[in-house]
Order: sequence, then structure tokens, then C-alpha cells
Amino acid sequence: SLDARPMPPGPESRIHSTILTETARAKVNLALHVTGRRQDGFHLLDTLVVFPDVADRLSATLDDRLALRVEGPGAPALAGADARDNLVLRAAVGLAAIAGGAPRGASILLEKYLPVAAGIGGGSADAAAAIRLLCRLWSIDPSDPRVGALALSLGADVPMCLVSRPLRAGGIGETIRPVSLPPGLGILLVNPGVPVPTAHVFRGLQHHANPPIPADPPVDREAFLAALGALRNDLEEPARAAAPVIAAVCAGIAGTAGCRLARMSGSGATCFGLYGDPSAAALAASRIEADHPTWWVAAAPLA
Repeated sequence: SLDARPMPPGPESRIHSTILTETARAKVNLALHVTGRRQDGFHLLDTLVVFPDVADRLSATLDDRLALRVEGPGAPALAGADARDNLVLRAAVGLAAIAGGAPRGASILLEKYLPVAAGIGGGSADAAAAIRLLCRLWSIDPSDPRVGALALSLGADVPMCLVSRPLRAGGIGETIRPVSLPPGLGILLVNPGVPVPTAHVFRGLQHHANPPIPADPPVDREAFLAALGALRNDLEEPARAAAPVIAAVCAGIAGTAGCRLARMSGSGATCFGLYGDPSAAALAASRIEADHPTWWVAAAPLA
């Protein structure tokens, strides 16, 4: 049975087992080019993606039912949502069907730290972490093609988040290959607390067939930053039209000491800044937090 109601503190599992944990890292689009649109309406993308250690956390233990509890500072944003729309539960139900045989149950805890509808794939990262977690818990082969098909069915970002390593993705998100990054850079993430629905941003796109990313960025630090600066996020203009505060966020990041690049991630409203080292990103985070105490701010090594 499916139960997404809040459960009281304490041991929820009626089948004692080891608690397994997974990290759901934020997905940051360093560049996102919209290169076309299929007849079914899905947009074709060419995107360079990283997964800094800014994350939600999931844990699970075997149980005789499927249940989810959400805690953490981001939990109120999910309160009242229909459990059937929750990507973690949809991932769990899909995996249970793949496993077959005896009914599969798990008691899952999602500690929510990432903002929702924020362009950093929080829900997709949670779903991907749930897939990795439950494959381990239920002894499912993660390389089973049905697992990959389930990930894509949950959203274009989920296969990327399943990999959760620096990558370049194409198609609608299903064509993935790893990329190398220069070591030592830092990243700052800032979200002003304004949700920006992805579908609304895509509807605002004026051009659907833009040039792709010409080449993977070089690993040399200065060449990497220069190449990245010549790229773009094609969703930034329609996102700014929907949420003008995005321009202020990018400007605030760009004005911090040592910022080498400021840009929006995904469909917004989270924006990022790149810095020569993680300590510079951390200092910039302190500055942004002091100037905008209601904004969500996080800093980390780039990868």
C-alpha cells in the first residue's frame, strides 16, 4: 500500500533492517542551449551539467508498505501536494513493478534542503536518488534497461541526476556522456524564493532552434571559463520575463569579489556564480546572505 502521510517520530519500519542513505545533489546547468522541438512538443537540448555537493538526503529501510516522510527546511513547500505526483513515490512504485515477485515496501525519509521549482532539479534529483537507493535496498540491477526507461519517464532531468557526475546531455535529456572539469573552482547558488514553472518558461521561448554547444569545454581553467562565457542559457530570457528578480540575482552574484561568471540554471529562478576557488564562493555566499537574508544561498566546490 502507498502511504505518504506524515508519520510520528521514532522507528517507522516494522521490518528491521539496515538504513541505507543516498545524496540527491543539485543539478546545475552551466550552459543550456535549446536546439529544436519535436512533433510531440518536447524540446531538444544541449546542456552542460554539474552536480555540486548541495543536496537533499534520502534514507530508507525495508518495510511492509511504501511510505514517505518529508522533513527539513524545504518540507513546507511540499505540504499539501498530491502524493501521487511526488517523484520519489512514483520512482518507488515504478521500481517495485520492475522488481516483480513479492510486494516491495520501504519506509523512506526525504530531508529537503533544495528549493522547489528552482531550475536545479530538486525533484528530479530526489527521484534519481530514490532509484539508486531502492535498487540497493531491493537488490535490483541498476543497469537494467527498464530502470533507465523509468528514470526518463519521470522527467528529462532524472537520467542526468541518476548519473550525478559532470556531463553533457542531448536529445530531451536521454543522451548523456561524461565530461571533465578543471579542478579547484567554486560555485555559488542563489535562489530568491520565487518559483518559476518550467512549462511556463518554455512557452515563453521565442526561438526553438538555436545553435548547439560547439564543443566540450577545455579542462584548462582559464580556457574553460572563457569557453563557458561564450555559451548561454536559452531559457534565461523567458524566465526573466516571468520573474524579473532573476536579473537582480544575477547582478548581485556578478558584483561579488572574484566572480568569473554569473548565469541562471535550468528554467530558473536559481542563478549561479563561478569562482577561482571554493573559499571565494563561500565569501560571496556570506555577502549575498547579508544583503538578502530571505534568499536561499549555498556554496560548494564545483565538482
